[in-house]
Amino acid sequence: MSHLRSRRRLALAVPVVLSLTASLGFLPSTASAAHLTAKATRAADGPNLAYLVNTRTDHHTIASVRKAIEAAGGSVVVTYDRIGVIVVHSANPDFGKRIRAVRGVQSAGASRTAPLSAAGTTDEGAVQVLSKAQEAKLAKSAAAGEEPLEADQWDLRAIGADKAARIDPGSRRVTVGVIDTGVDDTHPDIAPNFSAAQSANCVSGKADTTYGAWRPVDADHYHGTHVAGEIAAARNGTGVAGVAPGVKVASITVAQPDANSLFFPESVVCAFVFAADHGIEVTNNSYYVDPWEYNCMDDPDQRAIVDAVNRAQLYAQRKGTLNVAAAGNSNDDLDSDALVDASSPDDSTPTTRTVDPHECFDVPTQLPGVVTVSATGVKGAKSYYSSYGKGIVDVAAPGGDKFQIPDTPSKNGRILSTLPNGQYGFLQGTSMASPHVAAVAALLKSAHPHATPAQLQALLKAEADNPGCPSDPYDGDGDGVVDATCVGGKRVNGFYGFGIVNALRAVK
Repeated sequence: MSHLRSRRRLALAVPVVLSLTASLGFLPSTASAAHLTAKATRAADGPNLAYLVNTRTDHHTIASVRKAIEAAGGSVVVTYDRIGVIVVHSANPDFGKRIRAVRGVQSAGASRTAPLSAAGTTDEGAVQVLSKAQEAKLAKSAAAGEEPLEADQWDLRAIGADKAARIDPGSRRVTVGVIDTGVDDTHPDIAPNFSAAQSANCVSGKADTTYGAWRPVDADHYHGTHVAGEIAAARNGTGVAGVAPGVKVASITVAQPDANSLFFPESVVCAFVFAADHGIEVTNNSYYVDPWEYNCMDDPDQRAIVDAVNRAQLYAQRKGTLNVAAAGNSNDDLDSDALVDASSPDDSTPTTRTVDPHECFDVPTQLPGVVTVSATGVKGAKSYYSSYGKGIVDVAAPGGDKFQIPDTPSKNGRILSTLPNGQYGFLQGTSMASPHVAAVAALLKSAHPHATPAQLQALLKAEADNPGCPSDPYDGDGDGVVDATCVGGKRVNGFYGFGIVNALRAVK
């Protein structure tokens, strides 16, 4: 599994219902579809790419643009009328340029750099799978009333989730959507709380609700199953427990089914819209949208990606969905003046570029209204890998840290959760921190069923515990070198935002 190094949040002090398109000055072209001719543009003389075409949302404009797409040599995969996003395939190398000249098109561009015939997540390091013998040995350490493997779940105790479960494990009327690599709903810890009716496969950009389509293609696509268990593994006398073991969890698969597991923007657009339309209250997003680690607004393709995904996640917010996302694993100060991106595009040949953090954005974690989460270890300190930044990170949560050793049977500072095929294993990363926050948000939604996404985010912040910036220089890996500088005070700072979330307070 690969990446997620999220960067600065868009500096938009606006309500979440505002369109990022408008606030960043996307303007419709005054050109007409009549400028396009079908004759040479239909030729397959370029790579067959996926495109995002973002338009005004009136029916007349969308119908007109769809005709222009066909004339420019494109074929429509799906149209999301309510947000004005059209997913298109085209082999015309001039398709993007031509369609951007059409009246009513506000932004358009390729969603990838490699052909469709060619082919991230946020775990830091390889998964550590528990053997059956290790499971049996660990189960002997379980206290009365605990799940068999709970003795190794220091993260539950760190945020009071073990005590919270005795008061209120969460409502089955609340669902967390795991937008990820797929979830193995046959896992005995996930099956009791899984919602098939709210699950789908969005890889193509169009939701496939065929039974089982949401599952991972193989055991190597373990990420989504681990995340789902962290959120809602049942307290059923088997394996582990989730932070919110009474809520439901759904799977919205967006990862390509190959070894790279890339998350392309049309898949993520589909996922946010599906979640919104199927009554999902919270989504967890432990990834950045491929192929660009940062999407720069002076590039028409990357600009279209930001526009399309933002329209989708804002639509979800308007429908009552809170979106939670990981901050990244590069130990970067997300409030810095310049960033180096050496991994983009990750679907072809990456090049090193220096990007302006005020003009180039990690999607979806930096979009307005999205809750950005940093990671902590068992000592409550920032995890050595976790990105940070004052005004960027909203809250923190346990994500694991191999250098912060817990007093548990396995002495493993990572996060223990579910894996495909009935297995369990340890992972660390902001990928693991984000689902802790999503689960606490689900507990809050259970207690306050009429709370809006903005109100839920405010509650997460108000009930968090902020340790404040460390008094000593931060040396996360213990090598004697200062690794990061925390800026801010006890109320809000760059390492923890408003603090580490608290599940016990959420149910009280």
